[in-house]
Amino acid sequence: MSIDIETARRVAKLARIKVEEDALPALAGEFNAILGFIEQLNEVDVEGIEPMTSVTPMRLKRRIDEVTDGGYQEKVLANAPDAREGFFAVPKVVE
Repeated sequence: MSIDIETARRVAKLARIKVEEDALPALAGEFNAILGFIEQLNEVDVEGIEPMTSVTPMRLKRRIDEVTDGGYQEKVLANAPDAREGFFAVPKVVE
């Protein structure tokens, strides 16, 4: 797959990035380099390889999945500018 100048212009517009007309060929070249690297990665045989979280073998930290009440209501509301009856109080914005 190759990116031409028109496609680079369209991608820049969609990304809302201002790219000068004379910089579009360089941008298209960078896109082509990125796509070339992705195509190179697609050539690697990963059949039977387990996904990893790190380059060193480690397990993700686990915790018991249990429902609690939180117990932090006072701490959460401590910095609120206005808290009433255990809730954040906000000014009315719709009449």
